[in-house]
Amino acid sequence: MPEANEFIELLNRHQNIIHKVCSLYMNDVTEREDLFQEITLQAWNAYGSFRGDAKFSTWLYRVALNTAISFYRKEKRKPDFKPADDLPEYAEETNETEEQMQAMYKAIAALSKIDKALVMLYLEDYPYDEIGNMLGITANNVAVKMNRIKTKLKDESKKHYQFA
Repeated sequence: MPEANEFIELLNRHQNIIHKVCSLYMNDVTEREDLFQEITLQAWNAYGSFRGDAKFSTWLYRVALNTAISFYRKEKRKPDFKPADDLPEYAEETNETEEQMQAMYKAIAALSKIDKALVMLYLEDYPYDEIGNMLGITANNVAVKMNRIKTKLKDESKKHYQFA
């Protein structure tokens, strides 16, 4: 039987991982809360088999991503992407950097669920081998996919960003 207090402490320390995954896969607040609970439940159920071969955060990412993808498929939800206009603003709209960021967010929103997960983990500075472990693919496959995603994002963001 896994130690409940230890699990709760680790989960509290790393709950931002679950929040990121929930935000990545669900736009509606209620759906994010449901997914958060589902991920927490799945993590608890799987915690007894956590061997410590990887960091807890790496293991939790894997559980969270697998649960989110399964949850998404099980519910047969259609992607409900946030329009770029609904994304939080960090600078004035006339700011060139803000326009570029909005274009990039819009391009990321159009990616598949797996590609979004790759981008999120890449932006978190996880090495390709850890990303591969979390997603169940090889580090080489991660590198190939990331190169394709980078090219796709660059092309897509250029379509939506007006160069002056």
